Amino acid sequence: MARTNYSFEKRQRELAKKRKKEDKAAKKAAGGGEEMTPNEAAMALAQNEAEGAEAPEGGADDEAAGGGDEAGGAAPRA
Repeated sequence: MARTNYSFEKRQRELAKKRKKEDKAAKKAAGGGEEMTPNEAAMALAQNEAEGAEAPEGGADDEAAGGGDEAGGAAPRA
């Protein structure tokens, strides 16, 4: 008797979750009004991830420099 391939089943579940997440992100990006094809959804998700990845780069350098008067322990101005 053949053995169950649990790795294959797990991968299929992971792919289904990924597809569902991409569809949800695409629907959110479109405002929920119109339907998108899976390719358009994947492109929208990739674009959103790329935009999100660019923003933190500038913020991390500012905090490391210690500049500004945020509540992070900056000296009060006279």
